[in-house]
Amino acid sequence: ISINFVKVSSTSAVMAEGADCGSANPAKRKQPAGRKSRQSQGKRISSSRVCLEKVLGISTASSSGLTSDPNTGIIAYPAGCVVVLLHPKKNKQSHIISASRYADPELGVDPQGQVIFGRSGHMPCVRVWELDGGQVAEVQCHKYGISCVAFSSNSSYIVSVGYQHDMTVSVWDWKKGSIIASNKVSSRVFAVSFSQDSSYFVTAGNRHVKFWYLDASKERRVNSTVPLIGRSGLLGDHKNSVFCGLACGRGRTASNTYCITSSGLLCLFNSSRHLEAWVNLKTSSASCLAVSESFVYCGCADGVIRVFGPSNLQYVTTLHRPHRLGVDLAQSGQHGSLLPASPGSRYPDTLALTFDPAARHLTCVYNDHSLYVWDVKDVKNARKLYSALYHSGCVWSVEVYPELPEPAQACLPPSSFLTCSSDNTIRLWHADPPGAHTNLYSNDLLRILYVGENTQHLQAEGEAAGGDGKAGIKVLCISPDGRHLAAGDRCGNLRVFGLQFLDELVKIEAHDSEVLCLEFSPISTGVKLLASASRDRLIHVFDLERNYSLEQTLNDHSASITAVKFTGTASPEVRLVSCGADKSIYFQTAEQTSEGLQFSRSHHVVEKTTLYDMDLDSSRTHVAVACQDRNVRVYNVETGKLKKCLKGSSSDEGALLKVQMDPSGSFFATSCSDKNITIFDYESGECVATLFGHSELVTCIRFSQDCRHLITVSGDSCVFVWRLDAQMTSTMRKRRGVSQTSGKRETFITVPSSQLPQMEEEEERRTPCRLDPCPETSVLDLHWKSASMCTHRKLQLGTLPTHSPLMQMSCRSDFLLLKSAISSLVLELLSTRMSAHHTTTFRPLPCMPSLWDWR
Repeated sequence: ISINFVKVSSTSAVMAEGADCGSANPAKRKQPAGRKSRQSQGKRISSSRVCLEKVLGISTASSSGLTSDPNTGIIAYPAGCVVVLLHPKKNKQSHIISASRYADPELGVDPQGQVIFGRSGHMPCVRVWELDGGQVAEVQCHKYGISCVAFSSNSSYIVSVGYQHDMTVSVWDWKKGSIIASNKVSSRVFAVSFSQDSSYFVTAGNRHVKFWYLDASKERRVNSTVPLIGRSGLLGDHKNSVFCGLACGRGRTASNTYCITSSGLLCLFNSSRHLEAWVNLKTSSASCLAVSESFVYCGCADGVIRVFGPSNLQYVTTLHRPHRLGVDLAQSGQHGSLLPASPGSRYPDTLALTFDPAARHLTCVYNDHSLYVWDVKDVKNARKLYSALYHSGCVWSVEVYPELPEPAQACLPPSSFLTCSSDNTIRLWHADPPGAHTNLYSNDLLRILYVGENTQHLQAEGEAAGGDGKAGIKVLCISPDGRHLAAGDRCGNLRVFGLQFLDELVKIEAHDSEVLCLEFSPISTGVKLLASASRDRLIHVFDLERNYSLEQTLNDHSASITAVKFTGTASPEVRLVSCGADKSIYFQTAEQTSEGLQFSRSHHVVEKTTLYDMDLDSSRTHVAVACQDRNVRVYNVETGKLKKCLKGSSSDEGALLKVQMDPSGSFFATSCSDKNITIFDYESGECVATLFGHSELVTCIRFSQDCRHLITVSGDSCVFVWRLDAQMTSTMRKRRGVSQTSGKRETFITVPSSQLPQMEEEEERRTPCRLDPCPETSVLDLHWKSASMCTHRKLQLGTLPTHSPLMQMSCRSDFLLLKSAISSLVLELLSTRMSAHHTTTFRPLPCMPSLWDWR
């Protein structure tokens, strides 16, 4: 049975399968019932070259945003504008991506595996999706947003409750796409649940528990919408309580209804709507509950989950707590037994619960944005099946670990990247997680670096910002040698960490306001500098070789500095380029003085629009600037003149905030204030792909060093890892000079495109089919420059016998003949080298667009 998803959104939603589950077949998509979306088809095609591979984040705020499918064991939860479908046993994800700009959908599931979710926004509507297809139904019944949604147990109906200002509760037949019953509700509703026989449903909220009854015979007689019949629960002494969790009974206790209050009370209502029993959970607060045929699970503060019997609310046990706040992922231990709490330890509060009755798995989400799946077959000896730890605040920056000439010198694994957030942590992730578990808590997260000892920022969205709103790490930058990590926080402090042990080396109170950008000088400049820029309009240049001592302060800008970059090939030609909110670009040139290296202004460019970000191309001779008018302007670093102006956004709204070049200089990615990401061809300016999924502004974009992924982070606390298609990866790798090998080892001989016309003229002057007079002359001596490392490598093929098949071929641009010629050449060289007692290692050579070929 396929899983049907019901989505509430202000705009259309699109389906995108993850890398492990394949892509959805557009041919199988059904036409939606009711109002169709005019944007879904075009947006689905535009992002076909890039797909969402993994989501590292969660946006669940209550049990309405978490659900599970008992048939497949899949867990569904929101992450930005994406609904993540997680298979915990396989650690695989698939996704439903929405082009909507609104987050925090509300989720629900029925016993047959149908899931619904809701979203706020202008004129929201409810949509139904199939996991292996697309949208199948849609109806609009609310004005401001949806608070919670639920399927009926027989999968025939869906109930949706609007926001407090909407004051509407509606029941609709999702297969027909029509509302069958509706009514008003005066209180704020937090939860809704259908009875097991689908004859009624219950809503709970602020001083509110109400039972709504469906008259099936009346619905069949009347074609139009009829009023819902509601009866309030008899609350007694608890009439002023806030009921934040709700679930109808199952099995023998199907006539019961269970509610939980924010003050920590578990209440039982009988079939007559009377408050029959209640029990104190002995906790400071409670937020959620889940019900099975045998137990009632109550989520409380400090990571506590109490378990009670469903018939008389008799206490059974308390489940294990999750990790403590500030946990070290490198520590060893198992969750086989309840670990004793050390003095002063704090644990995250439980936010959401959902129970899988088939597998008997309990899924929990905590307020530090961590996700746990517990196996509760033996409830008194529950064990952890899956866990993941994510950022709990806005993610400000992401940095990819660089490729080093000597992999043995790397401090971090390849394909790793780091992120920083308002939760005062720096997290080390792995784009391609190893098969074996590296720690007990996460398959994707390698390390967590806590900046400061205050763990309060890890918990709450409201508390994460702190009293002054200045908590968190704002920007990261990794040194070219891969040894140091620079981090600037929102208070103006600059910290430098050693990546080998993640220990703090230096702390500098550099600025009076938050640090906005950091940049290490590349190896090609011949100097080791670090530049930091801030909202205080200053650029500080530090010398790494003198323990990050201050070298110079530049105060040319008159407003916040948004980006700073180093470029150049030697000390006399070292340049510093910066742009800011004052609409200015300053080109600084370094000069060696008695006081050391000093930068002075060489060019000053003033634009008519604010400049938000900047990046250098692969040659580091041109700089691309993201402008407020949604254009990317490219300037020559040496002359400061405008080279070209490219369109930087696929829409006509918002401002361009970020721009990032890929390592080869073939493509550049941009993010706009409309929360979308667009990838363009750098040469032609053609739009390659448009990506949707973040619910807040995209704060940083990075391409991976292997040209396979695009990593984006956002204010929605989520990290998205996008997979680029094979054609884009091949284009970037060829331009970087990195050949691709799969199984067999092949050798490609290439030359730079700039040298090709001269070499072709030389070949035309030669006589065809005639060998060179001197057989001892080296046949080929090629030089090329790698765009990623900016270093020259040399390939020299030694002396070849005159009877070599390669020597008997004249020049001709026929690539198909090259393979056979190279194969013969390799065999002949092997025999020649081995006979001369030489050891030769054949490595793949970079493949460029223009190839040498011989006939």
